[in-house]
Amino acid sequence: MSIRTSLQNGVATIEINRPDKKNALTAEMYQAMADALNRAQADPAVRAILFAGQPGMFTAGNDLEDFVQRPPKDMDAPVFRFMQALLGVDKPVVAAVEGVAVGIGVTLLLHCDLVYVADNAKLALPFVNLGVVAEFASSFLLPLSAGYVKAAEKLLLGEPFSAQEAYEMRIVNAVLPAGEVLARARATAEKFSRLPPSAVRETKKLLRHGHAGEVAAAIKREGELFCARLGAGEAQEAMTAFLEKRKPDFSKFQ
Repeated sequence: MSIRTSLQNGVATIEINRPDKKNALTAEMYQAMADALNRAQADPAVRAILFAGQPGMFTAGNDLEDFVQRPPKDMDAPVFRFMQALLGVDKPVVAAVEGVAVGIGVTLLLHCDLVYVADNAKLALPFVNLGVVAEFASSFLLPLSAGYVKAAEKLLLGEPFSAQEAYEMRIVNAVLPAGEVLARARATAEKFSRLPPSAVRETKKLLRHGHAGEVAAAIKREGELFCARLGAGEAQEAMTAFLEKRKPDFSKFQ
């Protein structure tokens, strides 16, 4: 299974398990994660949700070969179902990030409540490099947390950044040695089994209420433009070049 799920001590774990492809996400994996989130939301035994990858690997983002063959065409595509499912969870969501976290591997963290990252992690938001645009409301949320100039640097250049920089950008709670991340994240998630569940849920709603409308609007705005750009020449050149293992040539585009 590329997405493994389990329930222990009140924590529903969603584990990305495709190490041979650096945990790159396919349409089926997005749907599996959306289904897992919806089940966790509906299950009263679940007090918190934990996202994790493999040791040394969170996710390389979208599987570009799968994306080229089956691009999302509208807001009902599995990737957007996953976004809506995560957005709809009122229980605490914790993430444990080791190694590579690319694209949606970073933007999903903006919708988690507590994020723990390994000191060896490398994060990147390379949307423009692929001829597309930011997604999952990152064009709205990242400037809120990191400030406009830092958000512009990461979203316009798409260059990798370190775990420490992610901490300074206020998108993660703590940077830890790689071997300690999952244990810390799980221990934190399990704390919610000892707290009053409805009070936790209502507090999370209050925390997110102020920007809920803007976040939903940003996801729709970004998603529609993202889908449209997938058929444009820049994205086709970028993804073809990636699959052919060469540098893209954007010199003919204006």
